[in-house]
Amino acid sequence: MLKLLRASPRLQPGEKTCLVARSKCYVKLGDAESALNDAEASLKDNKDFFKGLYQKAEALYTMGDFEFALVYYHRGHKLRPELQEFRLGIQKAQEAIGNSVGSPSSVKLETKGDLAYFHKSIGVRQKHFIDSHKKEPRQHGQKMPKRERTAKQLLGELYRDREYLEKLLQDEDLIKGKIRTGERVQDLIEGCISYLDTRTEFWQQQKPIYARQRDRKLMQQQWSRALHKPPSDPTRHVLTSLEEIDTALSAGKAESSLKKARELMKAVQGWTDGVLPNKKEVIGNLHSCIGNALMDLGKMDKALNHHKKDLELAKQGDLMDSKSRALDNIGRVYARIGKFQQAIEVWEEKVPLVCSGLEKAWLFHEIGCCYLELKRYIEARDYGSRSLAAADDIRDGKWQLNASVLVAQVELKLGNNKASVLHFERALDRAKLMHDDSAREAIQKALREARQKVTQ
Repeated sequence: MLKLLRASPRLQPGEKTCLVARSKCYVKLGDAESALNDAEASLKDNKDFFKGLYQKAEALYTMGDFEFALVYYHRGHKLRPELQEFRLGIQKAQEAIGNSVGSPSSVKLETKGDLAYFHKSIGVRQKHFIDSHKKEPRQHGQKMPKRERTAKQLLGELYRDREYLEKLLQDEDLIKGKIRTGERVQDLIEGCISYLDTRTEFWQQQKPIYARQRDRKLMQQQWSRALHKPPSDPTRHVLTSLEEIDTALSAGKAESSLKKARELMKAVQGWTDGVLPNKKEVIGNLHSCIGNALMDLGKMDKALNHHKKDLELAKQGDLMDSKSRALDNIGRVYARIGKFQQAIEVWEEKVPLVCSGLEKAWLFHEIGCCYLELKRYIEARDYGSRSLAAADDIRDGKWQLNASVLVAQVELKLGNNKASVLHFERALDRAKLMHDDSAREAIQKALREARQKVTQ
């Protein structure tokens, strides 16, 4: 695919999808700088293009710029909170930052030594690396050193390649030779080993395999301590905990998310307003988290109860964002259990609170679907058209596709077969541009049926 992209004419900023696709290829090839250039080019005309934001974050992450990557993961998450990719990106970037910095108590500074060591040339560093990694063959039954075990875990199958390269360096006749381009074999081998060492450090920063069990134990201890006394910085603790709860739910770990949310709820309820000034707002947020986890577990009645408590607290505190969130979730519960009229009433109460174009596209689409289920086709078409207009305003392909399908279905129910065909054709174009094969096949089938009705 990359060869095709390179062979094509120079891509322009308007060709955003192609730029993102090529950026992904560059990431897989390890050319993070070119990946970043393409991702930034895709954002030139639209800074809120979420696919470009995600790809820029991925490129920065691959370069080891974890802090900047985290900024763009967060920016994308704010625009598209329903996408799991941004939530997982936030999680892995935060873990990488933590692993890069490490624990301050574990760092010991010494005054001895020459600081000029750190300014030696790369070639000298590579030589030092190779010399330090020369090792005698292990005897049968001898335990592998800890550093070596870690490298083997992180490199996987590449570990054998590294061992093979190190053996090649011991062949004096081989390393004196040169390849066809004139480059010395020794330099080529040392460069490969250096690259593998760099990747080992990078992957270790991402999430050391041997650190996972330790992290789980530390997290359990932190949650346990939170039940007994407030932490030194309650607000920061709550924000961190809420993010962990949300991350667990995004990763499909509803039970874990529910457990943590209930534990934090118990702790917060035991604190005074002096310890946590916005206590009611936090409790409302936790009711929302618990309700969402219960929804994923299929416990709809209990989920509805928690979302209603969230709404009650939002109204008491005149918290518009919290009210909008609660109405959103209550509507989703009603829709899931087939109470479409109640879902419509709740979501229509939310409409005046919606600000972003993305949320409008989603909300109007969901209300339109509920009207379609109730066979109230005029209202369904109205909301479908409003969803499509909102999606067009922000140029969001996914919701242009969804809204077009909804309007096409409604027009078909109303007997407006030609209008239905036009909207199905538009949806099909969107599906092709997005490379969504499952959607394309479903739309093609519906389009054939609509065209048959036109001919009849």
